[in-house]
Amino acid sequence: MLGRICVWYVLTVGKSDVVLKKFIHTPPSFEIPKLVRVDSDPKGRYYTDAFGNKYSSVTTMLKHNPDKIAGLNRWRKRVGVEAAQQITTKAGVRGTAIHGLAERYLKNQFFDENAVKQACGPENLPLFEQMLPVLNLIDAIKYQEVSLYSKLLGLAGTTDAICEVSGIPSIVDFKSSLRRKPRSYIDDYFQQGCSYSIMFEELTGVKIQNIVIIIACDTGECDIFQEPRKESFRGLKESIERFRKLLK
Repeated sequence: MLGRICVWYVLTVGKSDVVLKKFIHTPPSFEIPKLVRVDSDPKGRYYTDAFGNKYSSVTTMLKHNPDKIAGLNRWRKRVGVEAAQQITTKAGVRGTAIHGLAERYLKNQFFDENAVKQACGPENLPLFEQMLPVLNLIDAIKYQEVSLYSKLLGLAGTTDAICEVSGIPSIVDFKSSLRRKPRSYIDDYFQQGCSYSIMFEELTGVKIQNIVIIIACDTGECDIFQEPRKESFRGLKESIERFRKLLK
């Protein structure tokens, strides 16, 4: 179900027609304080607020999971260091491109078929096309690429969208992957979304319970996972406690 949909035009990709829509943007109810993002620290990304307070990045914190580190090391050993680096670099470039395309689409910047094809390029057009039916579930967009922080968690990060998904207020994050992932493989994605929900509530007093993860896969699928933030709260708490011990 696409909900409230205003169709701009139909994009033809290969032999299929894909509906592109004009998204409804609703004025934000709260002004989120600005943060400065710092990527140059060898210990990982962090953010600072207007008062100079420092907040570790959520993604940096989650990368310190020993199980995840061990798994990545096993994978590098299996495929080889050089091949692993090539795959990682390619995935990073693709992920950045897909994030940018989704962001521009939600901002209603793709006003005709040529604009879409030129922005995507032949290498990213199939991935973007497979995301469209899922992206079309989004509406009532309040914030995009907004940086949030929490004094309670001691963390900060940037969520892709705060909006409605099928009519439900949600925290949304976009991901890309070489292949499909089961829910058991993406605990860190949901912990990330849970942290954004807590940050937003701390800053605004508004509780958004629904966490949505959208993953575009090179294998031709686009998966959408959603669940209440309470399902990931315990895991997030454990990850933060483990990270704080490492910092001591």
